[in-house]
Amino acid sequence: MSRPTLRAALAVALAAGLALSGCAPTTTAPGERAAADESWPRVIEHELGETEIPAKPVRIVSTSLTLTGTLLAIGAPVVASSATSPGGIADDNGFFAQWSDAAADAGVEVLYPDLEFDEEAVIAAEPDLIVVSTTGADSTADQYEALSEIAPTIVLDYGADSWQLLAEKLGEATGLEEQAAQLVESFDAEVARVAGEITVPEGTANAVVFSGAEYDLAFAKPQGAHAQLLTALGFTVEGAPDEFDTSEQPRNDFAFVSLENSAVALTGQTVFLVSGEESDAEALAATPVFANAPAVTSDGIVPLGATSFRIDYYSALGVVAAIEKAFA
Repeated sequence: MSRPTLRAALAVALAAGLALSGCAPTTTAPGERAAADESWPRVIEHELGETEIPAKPVRIVSTSLTLTGTLLAIGAPVVASSATSPGGIADDNGFFAQWSDAAADAGVEVLYPDLEFDEEAVIAAEPDLIVVSTTGADSTADQYEALSEIAPTIVLDYGADSWQLLAEKLGEATGLEEQAAQLVESFDAEVARVAGEITVPEGTANAVVFSGAEYDLAFAKPQGAHAQLLTALGFTVEGAPDEFDTSEQPRNDFAFVSLENSAVALTGQTVFLVSGEESDAEALAATPVFANAPAVTSDGIVPLGATSFRIDYYSALGVVAAIEKAFA
């Protein structure tokens, strides 16, 4: 995937803050969830208001590529999803690699390619629930009114909520509360297991996206998805100083920092490379401006894998596995 394309993808996923408050607790008792599971119609509160869903959905359309992964993870009946351009982190359909197999197993069709909104395609899919994101390049929030004329539509903010919280919201909207709760509980248990088995290095850590010396670095903010997951695993993540952030719009997940200022901000003894492989770690280490960075001099750069920019259930498991491999 080209660097500009990667950056575009990051606009989808980083906005996600797919927020991994890695261990967000479930507050609803299992009995209450089971009771609510049979209650239809139900009114779902979401980012753009309230939507009544008359019956348990059986044909869900996701205009948000980011949210499709979470829908699939809880077993929601997704019939079609928007898709990005194939290649790199996406399969031949343009579905993200980490849930590509799940989409194939579920028979998910491409709603429209290249994240180019197509209202007629949505109509043709005959959905009984439409799921929309309010942020990111896959957002169709501006088409909320038009989509609501087609089918009940809910809008979620993956830039502010963890994937666990999104799973719970989607579970409520789809009648899959129990499945969502079980998924979150199993994931949190895996995080706790790994946290207990790894040895966390001394010092702080940075989590960054390095797209080459010609691009700004993206520093994970402490309140963002990646930092929260790393924190749950025992690391202390520091972001870049606010005055270094060149982001055009305020965001909670990442700060974009010039190369010059990145050399100042890259203070962690450990540097996690989001959306990075070993070759990216070598490239960062070979960049002259970072020659004296603590993580470079101590060989503390840890790639989190190509799909780690997207924090959904599937990619989060990949991040946890990468951490276990590096520090167990």
